Amino acid sequence: MLARSFRNSVLGFALTTALFVARPADAQETYDVVIRGGRVMDPETGLDAIRNVGIRGQTIVAISEDPLQGETIVDAAGLVVAPGFIDLHAHGQSNDANRYQARDGVTTALELESGVSDARLFLQERRGDAILNFGATVAHGMARTAVMPEYEADVEAALAALGSEPSEEQLAELDRAMSQGTYDELDPALYPRLFERLKAGMDAGALGIGMPHQYYPGANRDEIYRVFEFAGGEQFTIYTHVRSMGIDAIQEVVANATATGAPLHIVHLNSSSLWAIETNLDLIRGAQEAGVDVTTEVYPYTAASTSLESAIFDEGWQERLQISYGDLQWQDTGERLTEETFRSYREEGGVVIIHMMRPEWIEMGLQASHVMVASDGMPYAPGAHPRGAGTFARFLGRYVRDEGALSLMDGLRKVTLMPAQRLETTSPQMKRKGRIQIGSDADITIFDPARIIDTATFEDDLSYSIGVEFVMVNGTLVVRDGENVEGVRPGLPIVGRRVVF
Repeated sequence: MLARSFRNSVLGFALTTALFVARPADAQETYDVVIRGGRVMDPETGLDAIRNVGIRGQTIVAISEDPLQGETIVDAAGLVVAPGFIDLHAHGQSNDANRYQARDGVTTALELESGVSDARLFLQERRGDAILNFGATVAHGMARTAVMPEYEADVEAALAALGSEPSEEQLAELDRAMSQGTYDELDPALYPRLFERLKAGMDAGALGIGMPHQYYPGANRDEIYRVFEFAGGEQFTIYTHVRSMGIDAIQEVVANATATGAPLHIVHLNSSSLWAIETNLDLIRGAQEAGVDVTTEVYPYTAASTSLESAIFDEGWQERLQISYGDLQWQDTGERLTEETFRSYREEGGVVIIHMMRPEWIEMGLQASHVMVASDGMPYAPGAHPRGAGTFARFLGRYVRDEGALSLMDGLRKVTLMPAQRLETTSPQMKRKGRIQIGSDADITIFDPARIIDTATFEDDLSYSIGVEFVMVNGTLVVRDGENVEGVRPGLPIVGRRVVF
């Protein structure tokens, strides 16, 4: 009897196994999208292997060596499957800009250096109509002007004119009204009102405080320190373009962060350091090792770009930057400036490209293990600085692949995991980005490591990077077979922790 029972059990197990093995493929789990046979690279776990990735909705739900079945199949054979690139420093906040950013592998493009005058309006304007994920800080420079009595009426009038669906012209007028205090010192008696405005921005979804105080030299060291003190109490990150090029301006903000506990991110260390970049890299590394919450970024170009009418070009700019008129290139025409055209264009107002950095400074910054990569990409315009279209492909193609400045995994870490980690204490959403893991958002960039490179130059209009074959934002393809997918708008707002999303 025991023998018969055992024999029946074995037969039953064999039959069950046969049925399982023979189960037809259409009975297997089917995903919305399957990325098949790519080299999956996840900088957080160190995974670097051929895998299949299953996506349901906007979430990665399977990573497997076994075949997966999907309604949409993305053939990634021979390609790298990486987390979508996160750009912490993107002034291009339009779909025109997003199209170039997407072809450069970007899935999240954030305005953190300058910030916005009104976070609620900014998020409302882009919500539901963005190719890429978006977000911004609250602009310290605009908030300080808004509380100055001499400009308060202008600001209130600009706000009153907005209506329920403000036009670009109305929003530009608001920004103009809130940027008038460039050279004015702020009365310390107004600090509480300034802090109220900053807090209101964060309550509306801002990702921290944008502080590009080189552009508003009226902000003295006491005001800057007190804003750090406020940010330390709130534990919201300050994203700063420091007050001058060199070492002392970096020392100022690092000292402020150390004293107040404010989280700090220093933008474009290359153009804020110039000849002092080695010292500043060591200074920031030392502060990190001492427990200060400070991070930084560089972009892989030897030229900067900004408005010619800005305070950066006030009297003495040639000595401060150690350049002259011929190192400035007018964005609209591509011409190099002379003393005469400098004066006429500065009065007119517009954007210049500033050729002021050495290649070795850029490579030093890119190789440093504690430094991220961000574009500082300008708003879309013909002739704009190529970093708005080619930063990430240039970094991975020229510096990682061609020059071997660092490994591919280390390069990916700088454009995915590190920026996500910078943001995740402020925005819990970012814990699901910058990673290829089960449960992560399906923000994914798939590229050919042998082909990826930038094509945009300083001489011509913007052009798309090559080698980025597929880009997914929240589970939706925005680049397919190396071309933009028209009509899709899957980008979602990235908001601070005070906003439930």
